[in-house]
Amino acid sequence: MPVQLNHTIVSARDKLESATFLADVLGLAPPTPFGPFLVVQVDNDVSLDFIDDPDPMTVQHYAFLVGEAEFDEIFGRIRERDLTYWADPARTKGGEVNHHDGGRGVYWEDPSGHVLEIITRPYGSGG
Repeated sequence: MPVQLNHTIVSARDKLESATFLADVLGLAPPTPFGPFLVVQVDNDVSLDFIDDPDPMTVQHYAFLVGEAEFDEIFGRIRERDLTYWADPARTKGGEVNHHDGGRGVYWEDPSGHVLEIITRPYGSGG
């Protein structure tokens, strides 16, 4: 069997808030409980398993590759929620979308401060 990422654990100040936020913005199924986790399943059989963590957050970055139509839908939900977004991970290009490799990409934060990203082309793919 090839090596595949199956899941990752995401620490959150409030797992219900963060897991629901991610599922809603990305247009995914609602999170499901599994033990102490709330699981958000993405379309390539990888899950993000949210857990409450009272310790100070270490900010993580989660990037999602999406199609052009999905980008429009997700970006629409970001704007509908009036979320702050950036074209770059350093968050210096506010209110902009990047066009790396001939695609589109945007960054925003979840309720716990993690940096989320959607891109339509993998970095380094040309374009």
